[in-house]
Amino acid sequence: MGEEAGSISGESVSRTKRRKLKAILAGGLALGVGATITLAAWNDSEYAKGTFSAGTFGIEGSTDGTTYAEHPTAGSAAALAFSTGFDDISPGDVVAAPFAVRLTAATTYDATVTVASATPAPPAFVGLTYGIATVPTFADCDATPTTPTWIVTQGTPLTSVAGATSFNLTEGTPPTTPGAPAFLCFVVTAGPTLVQGTSVVQTWQLLAESV
Repeated sequence: MGEEAGSISGESVSRTKRRKLKAILAGGLALGVGATITLAAWNDSEYAKGTFSAGTFGIEGSTDGTTYAEHPTAGSAAALAFSTGFDDISPGDVVAAPFAVRLTAATTYDATVTVASATPAPPAFVGLTYGIATVPTFADCDATPTTPTWIVTQGTPLTSVAGATSFNLTEGTPPTTPGAPAFLCFVVTAGPTLVQGTSVVQTWQLLAESV
């Protein structure tokens, strides 16, 4: 009986040790898993951003070559100063008016400019034709302009801009200095169909597009 008891007691002790060993090993495995999760949590980030701003664009005109202002609508159109006789014109007469245009000081682009529309009021008026030329200086505009480059051919009806060609404007030094001006010469000729006592208000649109 004593030996059997001793044997049983010894086996019991042995099983207890194995359970403790398994518990230690299990604990070790748990620590290993925990260490892996901790290492996987390491990370880093990098960020980048950009700021974008639109440019500025504007054109302005002058009827005297000195004082410039913007005339953005038909209702605010600049009144051209035609040569003597424009208010008492008869068939065969030719009158002219200079007009200077440039890009505003804040403009950050060059431009291409085209005569986009010509609108007489009343619209059915007849007896006058026109042409528009670029000239070297403001003073070079008269009934026979000096070295003209015709952007609208002489003899064009008041309602038409057919065949109009463009000219270029260059930006100045934004935001303080406007671009160099281009000088235009509007030449109007009275034809044989002009009716006595009639009058017309003619409006031209110069359309500038940034390039």
